Amino acid sequence: MEPRWLLWAKQIQGIAQSGRAFSKDPFDQERYKELLDLSTDILATYGDVDTEIVKTLFARESGYQTPKVDVRGVVFQHEKILLVREKAEQKWSLPGGFCDVGLSAKENVEKEIVEEAGFRTKASKLLALYDMQKHGHPPQPFHYYKVFLQCDIINGIATKGLETDQVMFFSKNELPELSANRNTEEQILSMFSFMNEPSQPPYFD
Repeated sequence: MEPRWLLWAKQIQGIAQSGRAFSKDPFDQERYKELLDLSTDILATYGDVDTEIVKTLFARESGYQTPKVDVRGVVFQHEKILLVREKAEQKWSLPGGFCDVGLSAKENVEKEIVEEAGFRTKASKLLALYDMQKHGHPPQPFHYYKVFLQCDIINGIATKGLETDQVMFFSKNELPELSANRNTEEQILSMFSFMNEPSQPPYFD
């Protein structure tokens, strides 16, 4: 579970951002601005991050605050799971990323697999919908949902992308160092249970 101070800061930020989006009263606008500054100070102080960096991060946000959505493609071949290594972090994850506006979760994950791993796939089943706050990911400034979709290979070969420098399949007992920001070991291992028991229902928080 993430630290309580981080949860409170994100809740304050969400309330403040939503209030500024919908309130017409100038006095309320000033109060919501003060709440936004308070959440920024909490994140900067307890997260040991420069205040200006946090302000810049929040400045990109507008309107009513909702969780952001991240999709991950689960591709099996010969009882092994497809992982890609991120150039920036040099750690491994299921191919995927944040959803683009205008595309469905299915369309997003299929696009990400092509771009990051070189395979053209078809998303066939929802396996899990995780609340990132509940699964041991490193602390994040925003609230995320992570959608894991099973995808079946249509064609293509393993090909690195702009953000990835390796593409490989791994067995359950040979997992590499994982990018905990993107997926945890517990989550990857749970995907193998869907491979072994395909009739089990999707997991959700």
